[in-house]
Amino acid sequence: MADEAVYQGTGRRKNAVARVRLKPGTGLYEINGRQLDDYFGRKILHTYVEQPFRVTETVDRFDVFARIHGGGSSGQTGALRLGIARALLEAGDDYRTELKKAGLLERDSRMVERKKYGLRKARKRPQFSKR
Repeated sequence: MADEAVYQGTGRRKNAVARVRLKPGTGLYEINGRQLDDYFGRKILHTYVEQPFRVTETVDRFDVFARIHGGGSSGQTGALRLGIARALLEAGDDYRTELKKAGLLERDSRMVERKKYGLRKARKRPQFSKR
């Protein structure tokens, strides 16, 4: 087992952080000790997570083991996707061009805007009353 290759990548999105390990295998997903279907219930999130494998045509060639914390389901899928893409870079085989062209190597820098004083949320104002 010591000679078996393990590729690692870290992904972040919003407040979620995913530590991803890829091992050559059959396409098994284990996220925080649970399967992909159990962890992310919605199918659209599954396709979002699998995007790096589809772009590099490596579906069912790696087993994914991930630890994710922070954020919600959308942020966690984005973090997992970036972590998988970075781990695939470490796996080599010249996946960089395909991943870069698909935009999978860039961190999505959008964050929640902070709440301002005098407002109800970041931009929502109290109702204006003329009198």
